[in-house]
Amino acid sequence: MRLATAALAAFAVLASATVAVAQQSSGPAQRQREREARDQAEEQQRAPRLGRLRAVPNAGPCPFVKILYDAARYVELEEGRTAASAVGYTGEIEGVTAGCAYQSDEPITVQANILFNLGRGPQAGDDRRTYRYWIAVTERNEAVLAKEYFDLPVDFEGQRTASVEQGQTVVIPRATAETSGGNFEVLIGFDVTPEMADFNRSGSRFRINAGTASAATPPAE
Repeated sequence: MRLATAALAAFAVLASATVAVAQQSSGPAQRQREREARDQAEEQQRAPRLGRLRAVPNAGPCPFVKILYDAARYVELEEGRTAASAVGYTGEIEGVTAGCAYQSDEPITVQANILFNLGRGPQAGDDRRTYRYWIAVTERNEAVLAKEYFDLPVDFEGQRTASVEQGQTVVIPRATAETSGGNFEVLIGFDVTPEMADFNRSGSRFRINAGTASAATPPAE
């Protein structure tokens, strides 16, 4: 019995010593490390958060990207009648955002995102329609260097209007490393007939929901 009591006492002393060592290890040095870690975390939170920047800037400015006014809108008019009741499918290039990248003597890569607003007038019978548009590269205010056509399939899903966004990549070769993107323009427009171009050029227009009950104001201007 005495041996058992002595063993228990020895175990209690050993346990107390272990606790003391543990408490000692979490003493001033440990608290100092915790303060330093906390201060470092707070400093990181206070640091300004910046977006990722390009490692190397472009070799020059980007080409000008524009919507050609004469082809900015697409309006089908039955038998050429300028009336809301004669409107078929319509479309408008609502806007475009673009950026570019090129280094040294590399070609210029232009990434363009184009927003289209489309509509169905009284003469548009089907829910589906494939529009066509083009992207052209020109020397600034000069001749067209290249032009490519694209399909724009639209499903109105029973509605009178729809919005579609498409992204396109344009690659422009450069003659030398000194050729600047500012020498070029990128033009965007619908594939329109000469009559549609004249209609747009005259300043006349229809709302994309022309001829429907929701067109609260007279659609022709």
